[in-house]
Amino acid sequence: MKNLLVFLAVVLLLAGVAMKYANEFPVLDETVKEKWSQVQNQYKRRADLIPNLVKTVQGYASHEQSVFKEVTEARSKASAVTIDVSSIDDPAKLKEFEAAQNSLGGALSRLMAISESYPQLKADQNFLALQSQLEGTENRISVARKDYIEAVKDYNVALRKIPGKFIAAALYPELKPRATFEASVTEQNAPEVSFAK
Repeated sequence: MKNLLVFLAVVLLLAGVAMKYANEFPVLDETVKEKWSQVQNQYKRRADLIPNLVKTVQGYASHEQSVFKEVTEARSKASAVTIDVSSIDDPAKLKEFEAAQNSLGGALSRLMAISESYPQLKADQNFLALQSQLEGTENRISVARKDYIEAVKDYNVALRKIPGKFIAAALYPELKPRATFEASVTEQNAPEVSFAK
C-alpha cells in the first residue's frame, strides 16, 4: 500500500510538471503572434504617413519626380507583401516581407535627403510634424521588431529545452521553431558619409 501511494505521488508530481510545460507552449505561441501583429501595425502606420509626406515634399520639390515615383512604388510593394500570423513560420515569406520593408525604408531615406536641398521645406510645419511622426514610427518599428525577436527566442528555446522538447513533440507536433528578422547585407555595411559637394 505504501509503495502504491509513493508511486501515485510520483505520477501526480510528474503530471503536474508536464502540465506546466504543456500550458507554456500555447502562451508562447500566442505571444509570438501578438508581437508579429505589433510589427505589422507599426509598418502599416509608416505606410499611412508616407502619402502625406510625399505631398508635402512635392509642393517644394516638384522636379524630383523619380524619387516620388520610387517612394510610391516601394510603398505599394511593401503594402502588397503581408504575412498573416498563420504564415510567420515561413522564412521565405519573412525574407520577402523584410525586403519590401527595407526597399521602402531606402526610398524614404532618399525622400528625406531631398529635404536637405530645400530650406523652406525644412521649415514647413507640416513637414516637420510628419518628419517627427515618421521618426517616432521608425523607433516604434525597432521596438516592435525587438519584442518580436525576444518572443521568438523564448518560443524557440522552450521548444528545444528538456522536458519541454518532449512534451511539445507529444502534445503539439505542429509547433516548429520560428525564423526571426535578419539584417540584410546592405544594412550590415557601414554607411558611406561624404561631405563633398
